[in-house]
Amino acid sequence: MSGELTQSVIKRIIRRVGLECAAQGQTLSETLVAFMVKAVVLDPRNDFNMDQILTEKDMQKLIQLCVTRLLDTTNPSLSTIKMQVYFDMNYANRDDLLSEQERVLEGKLAPVVRAITEAGPGAQEEMENMYQKIVTYVLLRSGLGSPTDIEAVREVTAALQSVFPQTEMITFVSLSKKDKEQQLKDLAMLVTGIRLYNNQCQKGGSGIDNLPAILNEAIPSATQTVDERLNSCQLLAHRYTALLESKQEDPHRYSQLGTFKLKEALFNARQYEGFLCILLSDAITNAREVESLGVQFEATVRVLKNAMQDKTSIESKDVFPLFMELSKLWTGFQDAKLLLSFLTNMTDNLQQFSEIQSQLFPEEMLASLLEGVTVKSDEERIKETMGTRVNVSDFKNQEWLFPETTDDFDELLIQYHSFCAHSIGVKGLTLVGNPAIGILKHKEKCYVFSSKEAAYIFAQDPDKFIQLNVEKAKECPELIQLLELHHQFEYLVPHAQTRNANKYLTKLPPKRDSSTQTDTHILPPTIVRSYEWNEWELRRKAIKLANLRRKLTHAMQTDLSHMRRENFTQVYLPKEVSTQTKRDNSSNVPKPQVFLKGLRGGSSPTTHMVAVDLTRPLDET
Repeated sequence: MSGELTQSVIKRIIRRVGLECAAQGQTLSETLVAFMVKAVVLDPRNDFNMDQILTEKDMQKLIQLCVTRLLDTTNPSLSTIKMQVYFDMNYANRDDLLSEQERVLEGKLAPVVRAITEAGPGAQEEMENMYQKIVTYVLLRSGLGSPTDIEAVREVTAALQSVFPQTEMITFVSLSKKDKEQQLKDLAMLVTGIRLYNNQCQKGGSGIDNLPAILNEAIPSATQTVDERLNSCQLLAHRYTALLESKQEDPHRYSQLGTFKLKEALFNARQYEGFLCILLSDAITNAREVESLGVQFEATVRVLKNAMQDKTSIESKDVFPLFMELSKLWTGFQDAKLLLSFLTNMTDNLQQFSEIQSQLFPEEMLASLLEGVTVKSDEERIKETMGTRVNVSDFKNQEWLFPETTDDFDELLIQYHSFCAHSIGVKGLTLVGNPAIGILKHKEKCYVFSSKEAAYIFAQDPDKFIQLNVEKAKECPELIQLLELHHQFEYLVPHAQTRNANKYLTKLPPKRDSSTQTDTHILPPTIVRSYEWNEWELRRKAIKLANLRRKLTHAMQTDLSHMRRENFTQVYLPKEVSTQTKRDNSSNVPKPQVFLKGLRGGSSPTTHMVAVDLTRPLDET
């Protein structure tokens, strides 16, 4: 099937599956139904060929299979898929969450802003009404109190009049709409900062909660809850892994445990663990952010108190920035509270998808099944294999990475969510990998293993085991997200849209057009015009400065100095002149060497000079 025909057929099947499930009392989201339809088609055990057009019989078979799997509430696989759909549709990181909150706030304030910015000059009564609307805007923008709280309205009005008296309304009305909006935001921040400062000075504070104290109490409690649930699901995953290993090693236990859906339960626990790790990381980051905000807030209040102590008047330029800084920090506290509430709700809502664990495996049953079985945690498994590592010389065509030879070793992107790449397809287990054994880099992707033996077996034919993992994911579709195999199953994206049309089970990376503009020269020019890089130009300037062509170097000797120092003479070297002729010839004559003796005199008053000619004869040259 291809093109529009495929889309229409799939949509019709999704609609019919949803209707049949609803008829039997199960109302399911369209995203979940769409994922299940494609997962059933993808499973090779169902013998669906996507290259051919589905017949009516095939469609009936597909619908029946989907309905059966969607109504099987005793299957952990369905709970895992529901958990993945819920998390993917509802989770948002800090930036996305705060951006959405800001968008919602702007939407709520839009009517008030429009009423303020679009109004023109009017009578005194109209100006007063507009001023009251500005008070309402400031109160709603800050989130510190309600417009129905008279005391809060009075505090905002008093603070606003101190920085923006009603006499300034004439100037405000004459501004452009964009400037009005910006000034409204600045006024909201200033008034909020003033109210926060007054609250710290035990003056006013109606509608202002002690957010730092509330967060310092709530965040540790929420973090502890997530941590406890994380430890609980990790223990379950370790127990399921131990049972599955014993099942593969002991035929008797294989027949005993054959009816239990241990693998599906293991995948459910591992997926729950992965989501809780994300939430715990966000909670810890939020706690650190609150701690930093608390220190900055106290420091800013201290600076303000020192600046305004025992002073009847003070320059606005000295305190206005501090008031705005207080407002920004308090907004950070409000954002932290919003994020904490979001993480708490996500944690509570995720728990419903793991309740099937206690239904299938009550504590008493699990304890009896584990008799004589050694349960190992992920940390213990890693500790057992810390002394072993791959011998690189055993592999000629494979690249292995180790901590001491690889930069940013801990930052490498490991495939399969850092689970052993060999045990997934061969054993159907999600065993934690130990990077210290060695990370195999195959086709620009990195793989880890739970043991040295598993690493050696996988490295002999990586493509074979990678394909085994893909086939395993086709049989168990919850592995697609658990093992992060979206790039290999890009076509497994729900076609049906939910209420939020921008979210799918597999999120597409966000894209947008953007542009930047920079100045040609940000800093003032520092060009040295007299700089020369050419050595010969420097020499020319030096000669010009010295003017040696018109100067001579003189030296003289005296009776007292002629024996005591060396004398030098500086001259221009003669130019080298050459002539090219048709034939080369040369001659060699002895160099005249004539020495004079007795020039300096001697002991006798009469000077006797003797000339000695040491020139060699021509026949000797």
